[in-house]
Amino acid sequence: MLLTFMLLIALASCKKETKDSADAIFYGGDIITMEGSQPQYVEAVGVKNGKIIFAGSIAEAKNFQGSKTEMKDLKGKTMLPGFIDAHGHVWNAGFQAVAANLLPAPDGTGNDIASIISLLNKWKASNKNAIGKYGWIVGFGYDDAQLKEKLPPTADDLDKVSSTIPVIIIHQSGHLAVMNHKALEMSGYNATSKNPAGGVIRRKNGSNEPNGVVEEMAMFAPLFKMMGTLDEEANEKIAEAGLKSYVRFGFTTAQEGRATSDVCNTWLKLAAKNKLTIDVAAYPDIQSQMAYMKKNGIQKEYKNHFRIAGVKLSLDGSPQGKTAWLTKPYIIPPPGQPKTYAGYPAFPKVSDAVTLVDSAYANNWQILAHCNGDAAIDEYITAVKHATHLYGKKDRRTVAIHAQTARLDQLDAMKSLGIMPSFFGMHTYYWGDWHRDETLGKERADRISPAETALKKGMIFTQHHDAPVALPNSIMILYSVVNRISRSGDVIGPEERISAYDALRSITIWAAYQYFEENNKGSLKKGKLADLVILDKNPIKINPLKIKDIQVVETIKEGKTVFSNAAFR
Repeated sequence: MLLTFMLLIALASCKKETKDSADAIFYGGDIITMEGSQPQYVEAVGVKNGKIIFAGSIAEAKNFQGSKTEMKDLKGKTMLPGFIDAHGHVWNAGFQAVAANLLPAPDGTGNDIASIISLLNKWKASNKNAIGKYGWIVGFGYDDAQLKEKLPPTADDLDKVSSTIPVIIIHQSGHLAVMNHKALEMSGYNATSKNPAGGVIRRKNGSNEPNGVVEEMAMFAPLFKMMGTLDEEANEKIAEAGLKSYVRFGFTTAQEGRATSDVCNTWLKLAAKNKLTIDVAAYPDIQSQMAYMKKNGIQKEYKNHFRIAGVKLSLDGSPQGKTAWLTKPYIIPPPGQPKTYAGYPAFPKVSDAVTLVDSAYANNWQILAHCNGDAAIDEYITAVKHATHLYGKKDRRTVAIHAQTARLDQLDAMKSLGIMPSFFGMHTYYWGDWHRDETLGKERADRISPAETALKKGMIFTQHHDAPVALPNSIMILYSVVNRISRSGDVIGPEERISAYDALRSITIWAAYQYFEENNKGSLKKGKLADLVILDKNPIKINPLKIKDIQVVETIKEGKTVFSNAAFR
């Protein structure tokens, strides 16, 4: 092999450029095509004008080598198709990047309430201009499941950061938050306030006074109002921070899930300025953005790397935040809730969800529905059945986002209805212990994100990171779903572990299929986009426990490098 390539390189100076000459030829490492049900390797891949012009043997490479072809030796590293974000919130990932990082280990140092207060105070001291301009102190990523106290901070705690400036910290799940007293006051929350539909204002023990914790719609309303004060420059900087966060983990396609019209307009403006380094597919919230969708519709093709791809529906909350809607109670309910507490739906009536899914089907919009709890999944299945009866069974690629507590009968119903699950398998690492001990109990926890069962039923699925709930870390997706090992080292549901190859398929070719983009992305095949990622090790060949140590070396979008790891330059 080496001798053959030395000869090819020696002859390159004698070759003339032709219409088939590649801009670059990659060789010298494990090149996994992601074509087929078993791993397939090729010796070389040629790229021209942003597309793959061949993927095959070294002998074949000579037919595509011209005098200007750049020969790129992988030096034993592994090349794959670029990773595709099956579900995330890329703008919010940018928001996470610019807010105070309150994540617990291993992604941050917010391991107790004192640390959170310290981190917020440091952020306050370093962001005086932003606080002066927008009037808020903001942190992201606290998680009472990982805090030493096993309790969330309160308004009293956040008053130690400021009693005159509103402070809000967002739970890692993105479904809860804590406010200081100033923020509660500005939001109109007090002892006489009623819980909004689809939300909860938590109270002090023995009192109706808010304790600072707000759930779901009680959080979203004031948070969206605060975000609405951001100007165009701030929105664009946040969006670009999100892109930077994605490309360093090898993603060449990002999702903007549950998008607002303002966020879509930010991406459109960046696209018009040719500032999008990777593709961004937006799914506006169908409930609040119906008028926007009816005006703009969906686009099958990207324009300057942006398109509106479908709509998003949210049916419940998060299991780690104990707001997901279950059919059986939580093992330990949130403070103040009865033992029968099983979470709650986003909509007071099932008919509301049915109407929204009907609207998506009537307009031929692909719909992605957030449904963590099995009660929420039941609601989604009911709605999809109704819409299918009205509008027929077509290739809609309807998606159940998270589907974490999906029961076996629900997987059968999803397969029958053409609902594709997108699992959040990273929960087994980040919250596996919490689900086992606090939310679901061992039996249900072992079944979360049942990927292997779905495979045995002949289903395909995707896996996602749901950034900013977790960092947009492709490697942790792979590690988590292959091993299902929790932070404590316990294996959460060993029977639901999947192979490294199937894990890769869930963020490449199957994710491309979810987007209706399997003809352009997801595998290394002639005619597809040259969206590529280079890793320092092959996830298929190394010890599964070592997958978490893999590094992204380079991310390439349509033949152009958009991220290069300084450690490998």
